[in-house]
Amino acid sequence: MLKIYNTLARDKQEFKPIIPNTVRMYVCGMTVYDYCHLGHARVMVVFDMVYRWLKASGYDVTYVRNITDIDDKIIKRAAENKESIHALTQRFIDAMHEDADTLGVQRPDHEPRATQYVPQMLEMVAQLEQNGLAYQAADGDVNYAVRKFDGYGKLSGKSLEDLRAGERVEVVSDKHDPLDFVLWKHAKDGEADEVKWDSKWGKGRPGWHLECSAMASDILGNHFDIHGGGADLQFPHHENEIAQSEGAHRCQYVNYWMHNGFVRVDNEKMSKSLGNFFTIREVLKKYDAEVVRFFILRAHYRSPLNYSDVHLDDAKGALTRLYTALKSAPSSSILPPEGEGSEFPSPSGRGARGEGVIDWDTPHAARFKSAMDDDFNTPEAIAVLFDLANEVNRSQSVTAAAELKTLAGVLGLLQRDPQDFLQGRASMNLTVPTPTLEASGGALDIDALIEARIAAKKSKNFAEADRIRKELLGAGIVLEDTPQGTTWRRA
Repeated sequence: MLKIYNTLARDKQEFKPIIPNTVRMYVCGMTVYDYCHLGHARVMVVFDMVYRWLKASGYDVTYVRNITDIDDKIIKRAAENKESIHALTQRFIDAMHEDADTLGVQRPDHEPRATQYVPQMLEMVAQLEQNGLAYQAADGDVNYAVRKFDGYGKLSGKSLEDLRAGERVEVVSDKHDPLDFVLWKHAKDGEADEVKWDSKWGKGRPGWHLECSAMASDILGNHFDIHGGGADLQFPHHENEIAQSEGAHRCQYVNYWMHNGFVRVDNEKMSKSLGNFFTIREVLKKYDAEVVRFFILRAHYRSPLNYSDVHLDDAKGALTRLYTALKSAPSSSILPPEGEGSEFPSPSGRGARGEGVIDWDTPHAARFKSAMDDDFNTPEAIAVLFDLANEVNRSQSVTAAAELKTLAGVLGLLQRDPQDFLQGRASMNLTVPTPTLEASGGALDIDALIEARIAAKKSKNFAEADRIRKELLGAGIVLEDTPQGTTWRRA
């Protein structure tokens, strides 16, 4: 039985969907004014993993991840660039999709943009005003009256007396209380027409917190199963979402709240505001995308994730060991049919496309399932993969290799030809031919050098054979002599 750590309850709870066998899940997505960084990658990969496991567990899942395409930072960046809001946001939406695709992140079922849901946002503001929870201040902004909502603070666990105006909450004299937050921002002089919408309170634009409440409720209903996001969103964003949605609809908003931990650099949160962030694109220039995905998943989603080249190098080495085990088994026995992606298996024993069938009662599969059902414990699930890899290395078992590949597929891992990964030929969804390798003396033709080494060995010129091996090793290429011939991989 799946258990999820519910931030609202501060405990792991047995997961019981509102509608049997159906899961409705909303995750806060990106504010698109710059390239995504590794913190964003963690959110995307973590909830992609959750999405995959829920589907693998037999649930009919509707996954919504929004896009914030109207925001103060977006307006500021567009003005700095002297471009339209639409041009800026579309450019970075396209970049976000490229990054996510490269990391093997499946597209959500719905990806609503805030600017498409302004009418629904205005309806919610009107309902909150009718319910006595919203007021228009002297400056024209419409604010939420926090002290009039009895449940405020239940997600963060803070009392109103302890709370102060937090991140993204502006303290201005026109508010009735410093804790009140904006629902509708009155348009300012000089702002472009594309950031102004008509309303009964005058021209303006929605507040950041309001966007998610309106989009989630419109697509998933006023009460749904899972809401996720980064730990930094717990307060004030998710706290304010609860206040808005429950204040407007008079019913519970979400049953299970999930928050992934921070990515940290030198014990500080990675963020754009601190200037210590690395974009996904910067990291992918140095590391294979599957290495980055593996690096994220082998830490528990709620724990801090410490970023460094050392940790990524270690992840690369660990993933290499898994692919090396697969390489030792007959490839035809573990590769999906040509032209078909490998789908995750269902714990009921039925693959989503009929392939990848696995017996969940076998010891390794049962341990894997138990780990994933324990609040998505990917470190323990990955430990099972290494146990299987050890078995493959010991016994050369085709069955163990197939089970390794199929279980790893649940996490979006080990679905490439092992040789492609080991030689750096393909990066998840990107295929990059590598017939030559740049070295200090120019381009090295790897295959030609291997043939020259074979010829040197045949003529008993072992000194030349050793020289070629060392030359390739110096360029980052490791040769492996097997009964079937010489192969190579990147160091």
